[in-house]
Amino acid sequence: MTDRVTVDVKGEGTRELEFAALEHDGDVPTYTDALAAVDLSPHEVSVLVDGRPVPEDQPIDSETMTVLRLIKGG
Repeated sequence: MTDRVTVDVKGEGTRELEFAALEHDGDVPTYTDALAAVDLSPHEVSVLVDGRPVPEDQPIDSETMTVLRLIKGG
């Protein structure tokens, strides 16, 4: 189990987050908690772990998460 996560926002850089610095309700912060820490909403992105999408409300169980911004067309 890790106590930090690297958030790789594609095209925008990476951030290292310590679990202790994340606001969360449970024992382990969720991917939504990590998104909030980098000022992103789960409604505007997809979270991938090892190339696979994960539910944003799932507790973080990886040292790295990739964030892809969703594109809205008109």
